[in-house]
Amino acid sequence: MKIGITGGIGSGKSYVCQHLTAKYGKEVYDCDAAAKRLIRTSPTIRQRLTDLIGTDTYIDGQLNKAVVAQFLLQSEDHAKAIDSIVHPAVFRDFEESGMAWMESAIMYESGIYRLVDKVIVVTAPLEIRIDRVMRRDHITREKVLQWMQRQLPQEEVISRADYEIINDGINDIDIQLEHIIKKEKI
Repeated sequence: MKIGITGGIGSGKSYVCQHLTAKYGKEVYDCDAAAKRLIRTSPTIRQRLTDLIGTDTYIDGQLNKAVVAQFLLQSEDHAKAIDSIVHPAVFRDFEESGMAWMESAIMYESGIYRLVDKVIVVTAPLEIRIDRVMRRDHITREKVLQWMQRQLPQEEVISRADYEIINDGINDIDIQLEHIIKKEKI
């Protein structure tokens, strides 16, 4: 059985995945880290992004994140164009990894949910999420909200997922994980 873990920015899905690995020995494929690795190492992706964005997409072999972010946030069409290059490569990489667990912030937006049997969404109240991201990334509230607007609303993801883990600092993560692991026998 393949399990996907998702949640909006600042929900704490990476924390839950780290906990899954440390406490339960479940290795989790990180789609975001894989995308960054593939963008850095794949000559095909490098060429296609350069063709799409311009010659300053990579400087001295390193991705120029500011240029890519500016292009990405200019329009939905730009975001879709980048996604059409990166997402298929991540899908293939996950399938080749042999891992049963996957973390993706954009599970439904990317379509990668089709590769898993069950989806767990990690949630947290909006203000907690905003505060976490502002502190983690040292960015403004407005920038956090801009990134959040690029993701599906938390309520929609909850309605599409099989399970919800509430990561609000009050509800016990272990109890919630153990319930899912026992119920699914995973």
